[in-house]
Amino acid sequence: MDLESITNKIKDHTPAVLGHKQFMKSAVLLPLIQKTDELHVLFEVRSETMRRQPGEICFPGGRIDPQDKDPQSAAIRETTEELGISETKISDVSPLDYLVTPFGMIVYTHAGLINTDEQFNPNLSEVEEIFTVPLSFFLERDPEIYHVNLQVKPDKTFPFDLVPGGENYNWRTSHIDEYFYIYGGKVIWGLTARILAHFVELMR
Repeated sequence: MDLESITNKIKDHTPAVLGHKQFMKSAVLLPLIQKTDELHVLFEVRSETMRRQPGEICFPGGRIDPQDKDPQSAAIRETTEELGISETKISDVSPLDYLVTPFGMIVYTHAGLINTDEQFNPNLSEVEEIFTVPLSFFLERDPEIYHVNLQVKPDKTFPFDLVPGGENYNWRTSHIDEYFYIYGGKVIWGLTARILAHFVELMR
């Protein structure tokens, strides 16, 4: 391969997260809703029948499907499906920072306004409960943050003979920060709390 071909291939490449094709990609919406004279943040409680994270509190969202135009479209679609509202009730959707997790996921986050006085008709196979919390609650307090240590454990077939130090190789370790908000007995934590803390920081 000649230098010109190599240069052209590099010029035509759009940078992305290395290995992103193997990552699971999902999109979520942090929904704001006007109640009386104050903005609230809307949350879902995941159904106890869900295979992953049953009973946990989350924002509407899910896997990005091939038919979705972009992550924002996926976030809106998932919100309509889970809350039982029409797309016309969702407005002012904007992207927030996206997350790359240590577990092979890219999460595209958004915030938007739900304009409806109607009753929600949630998909009960996914959503057990819907509740809201005044935005001011989060603006007035910081989350509790705890550390979870991550350790490296090579597979039994790992070729230690090919790396300097062999089985005594000095692997780099790390940790993740887990955020917690507690409101009226409701525990908001994990990625949901992390997204919420990022949104609140933008508002401040």
